[in-house]
Amino acid sequence: MRPYILAETNWKALKDEKIELAVLPWAATEAHNYHLPYGTDIFEADAIAAAAGEIAWKSGAKITILPTIPFGVNTGQSDIYLDMNLNPSTQLAIIRDLTNVLHRQGIPKLLILNSHGGNDFKTILREIGLEFPDMFFSTCNWFQSMDKTIYFEHMGDHADEMETSLIMHLHPHLVGPLSEAGDGAEKKSKVKALREGWAWAERKWSMVTKDTGIGNPKASSPEKGERFFKDVAQKLAQLMIDLEKLDLANRYE
Repeated sequence: MRPYILAETNWKALKDEKIELAVLPWAATEAHNYHLPYGTDIFEADAIAAAAGEIAWKSGAKITILPTIPFGVNTGQSDIYLDMNLNPSTQLAIIRDLTNVLHRQGIPKLLILNSHGGNDFKTILREIGLEFPDMFFSTCNWFQSMDKTIYFEHMGDHADEMETSLIMHLHPHLVGPLSEAGDGAEKKSKVKALREGWAWAERKWSMVTKDTGIGNPKASSPEKGERFFKDVAQKLAQLMIDLEKLDLANRYE
């Protein structure tokens, strides 16, 4: 039993605890090229949250890792077979309901650990923050926490070398042969401002990639994945520790 994982612990272990920070991993269920499972984002969120949570808990941080939400915003992938979608308004409703539970039981802080690029919780947390002004809300994207160029040769953002290496490390039996993987080539927008990144429009996934991947996975390895995983877990653990210790009445310097 890992006492910092809510799904694994029990009432006896928790009834006298005073949890300061709840961590909600949020993922997605979607195609990841020809070689990775639909649950890639879920497996990553589960493993990274648990590894970071262990480090934080052993340091004395009173945290709990909630069960991962397995569906995310996939509106741009509506024609990709069985890519499951939750609208942002649905995410707002889920977060509001879960926040009501935390607030009622005196847990003052919530961190949403995001594991999917299509999710964006900032505006949702701004709205929730007005409804629960005595609580603290934060979110992070674990996949942006490190400089990936230190670990990987080829950059991408979906079923790329980074994600492939992670799943090779975490669940090698779920990774298909790299010889069968697509190259993850991405078509760029014809609009200059969108290419430059200072303007935004949702990508129509089936138009930008033929294999559902973005980023070449061919140089992936479990060794790269293990190294990256350990460093991400350590950095995320420090975030959990810092948030757990944060004095909400004196949070700036």
